[in-house]
Amino acid sequence: MQRLDKFLADRGLGTRKQIKDLIKNGTISVNGDVIYKADTHIDETTDHVYYMGEELVYEKNRYYILNKPSGVITATNDKRAATVLDLLEGENTKGLSPVGRLDIDTEGLLIITDDGALNHYLLSPSHHVEKEYEVHLRHDITDKDIEKLIKGVDIGDRRKDNSPDITLPAKCRRGEYGEGADPVIYLAICEGRFHQVKRMLEAVGNEVTALKRVRMGGLSLPADLEISEYRRLTADELTLLKKTDDLIVDNLEE
Repeated sequence: MQRLDKFLADRGLGTRKQIKDLIKNGTISVNGDVIYKADTHIDETTDHVYYMGEELVYEKNRYYILNKPSGVITATNDKRAATVLDLLEGENTKGLSPVGRLDIDTEGLLIITDDGALNHYLLSPSHHVEKEYEVHLRHDITDKDIEKLIKGVDIGDRRKDNSPDITLPAKCRRGEYGEGADPVIYLAICEGRFHQVKRMLEAVGNEVTALKRVRMGGLSLPADLEISEYRRLTADELTLLKKTDDLIVDNLEE
């Protein structure tokens, strides 16, 4: 059970004052009865709440997919630059946070949610959730260098005994690109080290000119989601996001 005004705030209907005015003006009904008191308690899992005739469906958690543009910071707030939450215009962003981070100049798939358990699962090194990137390169890449990326490379990290902390095995394949364009590879990693993709290419004598994340786990960036656009994840997409190596991860909140 929870207060009606809190339920409406969680649905993003406005500030506390705005919500009280909405209720006072008779725009909210519960199970067919118009409610005029903000402190009315409802069962958010079974009661049917309507605003102006449209049902407000209860969601334990919220999941968004964003096609992040370059120039936007992957953070919840920043005094100097726009953040990914600023792109969720009109949404109630309270409690939301991005899953992992993309560098300011990196584009592509970013999940934003208030599901802490899923966030932890997707980022935990022990779960080996793949993140695949479309990588544009300064120079052509040889088969030998691709093989090095697949096996793991020394990107300068050190273990406690000062030995090289080699990157974990990755997946790498060539991509298609037009004449005169930068060479492209698709690199899938299951770690999240600082600037990892850029440092991996530097380790084989190359340079990243543009970077876009195109997949996380079993979920690929939708072809119809334009740069800077976002939307709610569908139930099927959420299942794909939780799917790794043909294993569905259930009950993440427990």
